[in-house]
Amino acid sequence: MHPGETSAPSRPTPPVQRFLIAVLPVAAAGVLGTIATTPNIPTWYAGLAKPGFTPPNWLFGPVWTLLYALMAYALWRILSLPSDRPGRRTAIAAFFVQLVLNALWSWAFFGAHSPLAGLVVIAALLIAIIATIHAFWPLDRTAAGLLVPYLAWVIYATALNAAIWRLNP
Repeated sequence: MHPGETSAPSRPTPPVQRFLIAVLPVAAAGVLGTIATTPNIPTWYAGLAKPGFTPPNWLFGPVWTLLYALMAYALWRILSLPSDRPGRRTAIAAFFVQLVLNALWSWAFFGAHSPLAGLVVIAALLIAIIATIHAFWPLDRTAAGLLVPYLAWVIYATALNAAIWRLNP
């Protein structure tokens, strides 16, 4: 740089790349979760004792589809910020940590047939979602708010997971 020049402003992630980074990993997490979950619904899961507040099986697909769409849009908004924006990189990292835990839960609970392992993973997931919302908040309050329904559902899912663990020693 020469005297008197200023550095070029940082740009957001380009639109196509932003879309791919926001949508593909979220879709992959959903697919990975489905691979672990679907074959176990009519077999192992059907045989478990469940609490009275267990929703019908058909409800999980539409709820998760909506939550994954909200998650992808929230990340897309963060990726739309200039790449040198303080806190952006940390927020993106937090998002991907919670996304990995999200996919891992299905493998712990359904894949390993272990409500206890699921409970351990979902507790970490709750912390990671809260950390992600906290990281998104100063950058884009809308993006942070888009994750609140996800947090609410995972709180409910944690209670459900804990009850299933308790009812199936």
